[in-house]
Amino acid sequence: MKQSIVHIALVVRDYDEALDFFVGKLNFELIEDTYQPEQDKRWVVVTPPGSNGVTLLLAKASNPRQEAFIGDQAGGRVFLFLKTDDFWRDYNSMKSAGIDFVRDPKEEVYGTVAVFEDLYGNRWDLVQFAEDHALSDRLKIG
Repeated sequence: MKQSIVHIALVVRDYDEALDFFVGKLNFELIEDTYQPEQDKRWVVVTPPGSNGVTLLLAKASNPRQEAFIGDQAGGRVFLFLKTDDFWRDYNSMKSAGIDFVRDPKEEVYGTVAVFEDLYGNRWDLVQFAEDHALSDRLKIG
């Protein structure tokens, strides 16, 4: 049996402002942006550059209950983990694009990591795993 997680839904306030952030600042690639008239919504999918794994579905909140979770999908914990093959390249690029890092870079046994927030306040790890870490080979980039 083979299974995989295809999309992770990220609740957003507005499709276009989310695209400005993810495509414009994080350099994610836009995979799909399709209007679905029967539901009056868009199917918007983005992915980190060079990724061939899980994609991010930007899902616009459609009611007050969903709106309450914008920016707090993990209750203040790190929600998503962005693996990189060059931590300092991406960290410096993100800083120059105005990305807000709430925890400075740190060397850990598993690799180099810093915590940033997306435009809504969800927390992300930017991480480059050490070569001997279990996820270094399992989650190859590209």
